[in-house]
Amino acid sequence: MTAMTPGSNIPLPTARVAVDVAAPVRLDVSGLLLTADGKVRSDDDFIFFNQPAGPGVTYRSGGGSTPDAIVVDTAALPAGIERVVVTASPDAAGQSFQGIEPTATVRGADDQSVIATFTPPKLGTETALVVVEIYQRNGAWKVRAVGQGYANGLAGIATDFGVSVEEPAPVPVAAPAAPSAPAAPPAAPTPSYDPRVAAAPQAPSAPPAAPAAPPVGNGKINLDKGRVSLQKNQTVSLVKGGKPLLSQVKMGLGWEPAFRGKDIDLDASVIAYDGNRKMIDSCYFGKLSILKGAIKHSGDNLTGEGAGDDEVIVVDLGRIPPEATGLVFTVNSFTGQKFTEVAKAYCRLLDGATGEELVRFDLTGAEPQTGVIMAKLIKQFSGEWEMTGIGDFVKSRTVRGMVKPAAQAL
Repeated sequence: MTAMTPGSNIPLPTARVAVDVAAPVRLDVSGLLLTADGKVRSDDDFIFFNQPAGPGVTYRSGGGSTPDAIVVDTAALPAGIERVVVTASPDAAGQSFQGIEPTATVRGADDQSVIATFTPPKLGTETALVVVEIYQRNGAWKVRAVGQGYANGLAGIATDFGVSVEEPAPVPVAAPAAPSAPAAPPAAPTPSYDPRVAAAPQAPSAPPAAPAAPPVGNGKINLDKGRVSLQKNQTVSLVKGGKPLLSQVKMGLGWEPAFRGKDIDLDASVIAYDGNRKMIDSCYFGKLSILKGAIKHSGDNLTGEGAGDDEVIVVDLGRIPPEATGLVFTVNSFTGQKFTEVAKAYCRLLDGATGEELVRFDLTGAEPQTGVIMAKLIKQFSGEWEMTGIGDFVKSRTVRGMVKPAAQAL
């Protein structure tokens, strides 16, 4: 069994697999059959509770006692179908994944043997997820962990993949009944669930409100509007206008002593992981180049004094080997000084070619610990990279002690 992380993939050992998604609450699970352009051929390719069967894909209800599942028979998929994505959404209307940690389990559909599991990390305002995808590459079928969230429910997912989402018809207002003969209350509607309708936004009865502010934490943004100031647990996609933005970046990390006249000796590092959260290598003051030069360290700063970045780590994203899907940036106090003695700790991502600052994450607050996980870069299933601000404090004076907690942050 493989424990997958976002963006990781493994080959399928059998043609028939079942993907179930479990959580502390009831979830609605669905599947979409997609062509090479990432779209359904028609609404018939959306498989869910009210449309439980399609060519090569079926919905299996758990009956409330076990998780619902999508069963995929790759040998029975029609020609032209290259992907099947499995989605999940809380059954309760409007409920997000905040505090609800779903886990997808990929099993052999015939013998129920567990092939892989995947738990998307640090979810928040998302009300629907693309959890995993079954896809074909060079004639072989694989499964990839995705974990892409949507704030507008299954309607948002359906629309993205080309399913028609219709607005519910407005309910006509009945004329007032005469006082002597009051009308009987209307009968309750027959319970049914159709995410293409139920998840669609309601028709407004008043002028729409002003656009919402950018998401605070746990939201995903991009670089279309320029430099981004990240908050804790917020994610930024390193793309602009839908296209990859850059191939080489610099992660600058800086800090200042909290008390004047006192040196602060911190060490910045980056740990590279594969799709199974296994460390591949680490780059720090004692090892200034890893992954055949794809990641390089500027060297150790012993005082933290002076303006600008104290240590810089250069990452050539275009040369990162495919097995390295996660990079975690950490800072440690080898001499044992606590982060309560540090002021203005930050990390910032720069365009490696122009030096332009793209993303900044300022560490707010401090804990009496000797290590902090600052940020991570994760390679998505599309091949693009995303940066997330973390800011979690850890008891560790060296990068070696950061390997396990940093893996848990992926």
